[in-house]
Amino acid sequence: MNRLLMKFAAVALAVLVLAGVSAEARTKKPKHKKHEDLSANPLANVASKQPDRELFDKAMAAMKRNRFDVARLDLQTMLNTYPDSEYRMRAKLAVGDTWFKEGGAAALTQAEAEYKDFITFFPQAPEAAEAQMKVGDIYYEQMEKPDRDYTNAQNAEREYRAMINMFPDSSLVPRAKQKLRDVQEVLAEREAQIGLYYGSRENFNAAVARLQTVSDTYPLYSKSDQVLLGIGDAYAGEAHTIQIAPGLPPAIKERMRAIYQNKAAAAYARVITRYPMAPHVEDARDRLVAMNRPIPEATPEQAAENDAEERSRQPLRFTDKTFDLIRHGPAVVEAVHVGEPSLDDPKRTLAPTLTKENIALFEAAARAGRPASPSGAVTPTGPNEPPRSDQPSEAPLQGGAPAGGTGVGVSIVSAPNGAGPAADPNAVIPSVGPSKTEVPAAEQPASAPEQVNEIKPGAASAQPVAAGKKKKAPKADLSDESSSRKKKKKGLGKINPF
Repeated sequence: MNRLLMKFAAVALAVLVLAGVSAEARTKKPKHKKHEDLSANPLANVASKQPDRELFDKAMAAMKRNRFDVARLDLQTMLNTYPDSEYRMRAKLAVGDTWFKEGGAAALTQAEAEYKDFITFFPQAPEAAEAQMKVGDIYYEQMEKPDRDYTNAQNAEREYRAMINMFPDSSLVPRAKQKLRDVQEVLAEREAQIGLYYGSRENFNAAVARLQTVSDTYPLYSKSDQVLLGIGDAYAGEAHTIQIAPGLPPAIKERMRAIYQNKAAAAYARVITRYPMAPHVEDARDRLVAMNRPIPEATPEQAAENDAEERSRQPLRFTDKTFDLIRHGPAVVEAVHVGEPSLDDPKRTLAPTLTKENIALFEAAARAGRPASPSGAVTPTGPNEPPRSDQPSEAPLQGGAPAGGTGVGVSIVSAPNGAGPAADPNAVIPSVGPSKTEVPAAEQPASAPEQVNEIKPGAASAQPVAAGKKKKAPKADLSDESSSRKKKKKGLGKINPF
């Protein structure tokens, strides 16, 4: 009996439990279908049964499943069939998105063309800033490492700058600025590596040109302190080169050495004042101490600014270095996340320009030791003064000589044969000299002795020649000379060589 009652009680309890479950199932609300990703389809929540909306949703779903050809076909169908649709703007932008997500060089080129067309057709639309941002992203995704081709990095910098300047009120500006900082980190790293290499090869003009361009154009570069140290070391190297150069006067050496050392000290001082929290600031202090120069101090504002920059950088970890070996693009973890990136490139510093400046400095140092004329004009030398290398001499006088001389530094004392110079009627310039040329009696030379002839006039010679007969000349002895006039040998004489 007790067992039977227990069975009835268990059955009744089971019936009640099942009844409660069924009632709860009837009162529970049915689950709704989960909405699609709004980032992929921003118009998904718009309630519409229009055919253009159906085509747009179908294209977004196909793009989400990476069926880009189907998505482009649906979007082009909607644009051609419903040109006045309220979804035409988003559909035009979505066509570029299909090419961008597909990837590849050809697809990315087509995506850039679609985005540029969108900006042309809808320049005032809010989506125009998004299109320009994606153009910069196209080149950002194709960037190479700093030691490789930098064309894509330059293009990305140009497009991000254009986006910030064209759409300053867009909500995408902060993201564009950070992308621009990353790109400029890569470009600055490339220029800095080239400049430091030139410095190691003692090509100081080329090193200063590259490093000075980095310092002026990319002040937010993570190794800006090392760049300024390289500039100072290059100027110090030029000072040492001038000091050991043979053949230069010591005064010129000292002036040029002082000029280059001043430039080096200015670069070291800028490390301390602009980047006081940087890792190489102590190296700059040591170099100034070695040069016996004063060490400047950074202001609290400069220290706070650089501290914020250093804190915003992410540390370079071991995994970053490892993955950098196999990663296609550059590592930009050390890029700063605060501060305004450079939106305009200043004038680049070129090595030929620095060479011309160095030549001008050398010429100024060489002129500094020369004595200057008190009146400022060059005074010619006098008639009887020796000529100087830095002053011209006077031109000879025309038409006569001044009193007391001939104008050339000498005077005529006497003329030959005791006669004055004869006047030449054809002479253009009259002869120079005194009119009276008589020599005093004390200066006349002694008269020459008379000539004495041994043969008296009228005497005959000792051996007169007979009239009508010529004296024969003596014959020359030709016995020792060889001649072809000798008689020819005959008989056995031809055999005898002697």
